[in-house]
Amino acid sequence: MSSLDLNELTNLKLLLSVARLGPNRIKNLLTKFYNSEKILSSDFHQLISTEGISNNLAQRIQKANSKRREVEESLSKELDKLVKIGGEIITILDEGYPFLLKKIYDPPIILYKLGEFKKEDENSIAVVGTRRPSDYGKQQTEKLCKDIVERNITIVSGMARGIDSISHRTALTNGGRTIAVLGSGLDVIYPPENKKLFSEIKSNGVVLSEYPPGTKPEAMNFPKRNRIISGLTAGTVVIETGITGGALQTAEFALDQSREVFALPGNINAKTSDGTNRLIQKGEAKLITNVDDILSELNLKITSPIKQSKRKTHIDLNIFEEKIMNVLNDEPTQIDKIAELTKLSTSDCLVHLLSLEFGGLVRQLPGKTFSLL
Repeated sequence: MSSLDLNELTNLKLLLSVARLGPNRIKNLLTKFYNSEKILSSDFHQLISTEGISNNLAQRIQKANSKRREVEESLSKELDKLVKIGGEIITILDEGYPFLLKKIYDPPIILYKLGEFKKEDENSIAVVGTRRPSDYGKQQTEKLCKDIVERNITIVSGMARGIDSISHRTALTNGGRTIAVLGSGLDVIYPPENKKLFSEIKSNGVVLSEYPPGTKPEAMNFPKRNRIISGLTAGTVVIETGITGGALQTAEFALDQSREVFALPGNINAKTSDGTNRLIQKGEAKLITNVDDILSELNLKITSPIKQSKRKTHIDLNIFEEKIMNVLNDEPTQIDKIAELTKLSTSDCLVHLLSLEFGGLVRQLPGKTFSLL
């Protein structure tokens, strides 16, 4: 379960209830105030000095506490449901929150989770595609996913019919890890024929949802869900899709998140290949024929550019962030030690560390320890 107590979780829920606030603005507020309680108790001028917070938004934030009892009661019911199904809540402020997902523009503030993340899940690839694949699509998905998990890479998908289900099932069959991201609550299995697959994934991987228990699989939920699929991974592979398929939405999110996109070429006369062929034609996806095409590209795009972005971001660090960066290295350093070395208070260190973490320079590890990325 989240390390946050009921009051802190309620605070996050209150922020999420504010109309038009959204995950990105909440992330900006958390970067500035670090503490959700401070956000809700801040004065008007403090709020509007935060990027993206207008006068109207600041007023709505200040009124959010009026719904505290209602939100707390709803949260308690959610937690009861999660206990019954063996699930838990994880928030963007928790150490176990997926690192790559935290870096996207609008990461989910709260996630509902079944199963446990493992270290190897940090190396993950999304595999998505049509709900009605051809025999060619099925065969290529099985071959590609088998090769991916044999290299100890986790497969992420959306547990939909077709390519998604084949991806998950192939990962499990070959002893690999897989993560399913739902467009419904964790207690609403969709499609219903995936009940067995759902059970296997939660036992040998992770099932995630941004939506609270009881949420039905409404059509509007799935596009929003797709940003999480791409956000969890270093790259997204599109196997087969039409030109209006949900897999293309996932590819678009991946591009917006500066993640790699790969596409399997297909028969130009097959509707199921229209989307993948178009991605390749427009230069938005790299044509792949095997797993090595994916890994060679990720090796180029994951190692070198991250180091370059560190140097660029360092120019914009404030004096306190520079102090923290100067005492950190690749080995985990405990927060109290960081405070001692920088001669800053622990609370100040946490504020600036969160900002550095969102900037992709620092990562938080268990036990309130931090290291350079």
